[in-house]
Amino acid sequence: MEKKKSESSWKILVTIIVTAFITFILTSVGVIRIMNNNENYYIKNSKTETSSLETTLKNFKNVLEKKYIGEINEEKMIDSAIKGYIAGLGDPYTEYLTKEEMQEFTEDTQGEYVGIGIYTTNDTEKNAIVVLRTIGNSPANKAGLLTGDIITKVNDVSYKGEQLSEAVKQMKGKAGTDVKITILRNNQEMEFNITRENIKISHVSSDVLENSIGYIKISSFEGGCANEFKEKYNEIKNKNIKSLIIDLRYNGGGIVNEALEIADLMVPKDDILLITKDKNEEEEITKAKKDQEISIPIVVLVNEYSASASEILAGILKEDINATLIGKKTYGKGVIQTVYTLSDGSGLKITTNEYYTPKRNKINKVGIEPTIEVNLPEEFQNTANVPAEQDTQLKRAIEELTK
Repeated sequence: MEKKKSESSWKILVTIIVTAFITFILTSVGVIRIMNNNENYYIKNSKTETSSLETTLKNFKNVLEKKYIGEINEEKMIDSAIKGYIAGLGDPYTEYLTKEEMQEFTEDTQGEYVGIGIYTTNDTEKNAIVVLRTIGNSPANKAGLLTGDIITKVNDVSYKGEQLSEAVKQMKGKAGTDVKITILRNNQEMEFNITRENIKISHVSSDVLENSIGYIKISSFEGGCANEFKEKYNEIKNKNIKSLIIDLRYNGGGIVNEALEIADLMVPKDDILLITKDKNEEEEITKAKKDQEISIPIVVLVNEYSASASEILAGILKEDINATLIGKKTYGKGVIQTVYTLSDGSGLKITTNEYYTPKRNKINKVGIEPTIEVNLPEEFQNTANVPAEQDTQLKRAIEELTK
């Protein structure tokens, strides 16, 4: 919609982001992922005549003001109209964010929030909100929510996958208050009353396994993740590790710059890390900026829930340094969104780019095949909490590094 010349120009802050897995969201931390540096843009208003869309909306407004018997909340109606207009694109990743949703978006990358502690996703094929995994010792984890659970209601209000942002908003609240979550598990409806808590998230954990094998798990590429990775790696490096397992299973993505910064530690300087293409097929190529710091053998664990920035990192390591990928084919989320923050605090999240691996392999709706495909035992295929002794993918990684 175009505005008249007399109105002030919009100042738009553009932030390139990669969404986590269909619009990955921590149930208190929306996980729409920031990718690049901020740049300020000024969009001037057009001198053209009033658009047909604007005319249509004005006609509706006139009729409603004359005939509707209830109270009209114009601000809410404008927000709803814009959401509906954007939804008409049929793109699950492109959406309008109200001022409140933009505030939450900004806060959600800080790594601390009040909620129940789960990662959720919009399963676009089912139009359903699906639990990706729970955060260890979180209220959701203690209540018994599991990977694969479909959230159908929050506080008795029904939600579809396309309403993920609103459902997440309702799952937030003050610490100590309760939220009622209704789920479907194996076609059986279940209800959970969960007390919200302050949740602090550590996105990287590490360990030293048998045969001096280092192990680093990255749960999400939130802000500061690359620094966490470096800290954890240096800790286990000092324990004289000879090889490394990087676990990206159930990692739906995050800030792409964090993934690229981690890749930069393991890839020779000037090697290609990422290729992106915009609407006009114009390419942007990102290369490694630093000398290679980590040169030990690497195995990467992936599964069908590894998406977006996870696929970027996995693709780089597989194609550039011949790292072995073990597990299942990744999700196939290979598009980038741009978030425009408008002067009133609201925002637009728009799909603007597609990205490819260093060897120009397509990721979107394709995924990345593992070097070695390994299934988890059936009873653990829908949970991120697999006991080490039952983790067939981890065991196979250890075998690969001890040949």
